[in-house]
Amino acid sequence: MTSSSSPSRKALTKIACNRLQKELAEWQLSPPAGFKHKVSDNLQRWVIEVTGAAGTLYAGETYQLQVDFPEHYPMEAPQVIFLNPAPMHPHIYSNGHICLDILYDSWSPAMTVSSVCISILSMLSSSPAKQCPADNDRYVRNCRNGRSPKETRWWFHDDTV
Repeated sequence: MTSSSSPSRKALTKIACNRLQKELAEWQLSPPAGFKHKVSDNLQRWVIEVTGAAGTLYAGETYQLQVDFPEHYPMEAPQVIFLNPAPMHPHIYSNGHICLDILYDSWSPAMTVSSVCISILSMLSSSPAKQCPADNDRYVRNCRNGRSPKETRWWFHDDTV
């Protein structure tokens, strides 16, 4: 998925702006291990470099997450996708969409970009095999034209990887 395929964005509310500025300041002081924020002047879209944890199938591999913040963040979850190439993982589609409940139904305004990143790294680290989701081809085919993963009705049935 390219950075051009993003949800139509409205300007951030003052609350969202303040929250993101606070999170960014905290990130700059103490980033989560294995993550690096790629500096830009766009507060509404962050690109974050992810390095696979030592001792896992993804050890030393580097990927990029794109985080797009909605107008009413943190009351609404950000859209988080992997930029190409996405890691091969049973819950990560080849278009970069991530099947992880906290990005959708289980989102809480108490969560932060750091906590989301740590959850994604944990999901990667627990995978016993590098493989695409069983329905990858069908899903990706149905997501053409830049459809947001937030438009998907996810079925969270497997929390083993």
